[in-house]
Amino acid sequence: MHSPAPPHDALPDPVAQPEFYAGVPTKRLLAWLIDSVLILVFCVIALVLTLGIGFFFLPALMLIVGLVYRIATLSRGSATWGMAVMAIELRRHDGTRLDPLTAALHTLGYSASMAFVLPQVVSVLLMLTDNSARGLSDMILGTAMLNRRAAG
Repeated sequence: MHSPAPPHDALPDPVAQPEFYAGVPTKRLLAWLIDSVLILVFCVIALVLTLGIGFFFLPALMLIVGLVYRIATLSRGSATWGMAVMAIELRRHDGTRLDPLTAALHTLGYSASMAFVLPQVVSVLLMLTDNSARGLSDMILGTAMLNRRAAG
């Protein structure tokens, strides 16, 4: 008896289709750097628009801008602008693009792991050692970062 074939839009198998995961950890790092610079630019703009008052709330401003940026871009195209530049995107366990709820949950998981050293270290180690380069939030939500598909 053989097992049923995976759904057409399921995540690619990292062993059978390694090209979808090739170089993803490095691309994730570069995308994170691009996104961090963009968030910083948005915060500087907010500081100018608030005539510097936002400076007194800078940590909260950075957190809020980062959350809004990541949720909005992940909800819209399953990739932040940094990810799009690096030609990678997040996909759900069934291979589909992120919906707004999954984008929000992934962003909250990312933010929580960034707030504490141990979860962030675990997440990075997972990305470097897992066949599908999944971080901690990816493992929990069943998402995966892939090299962008040609279509879909």
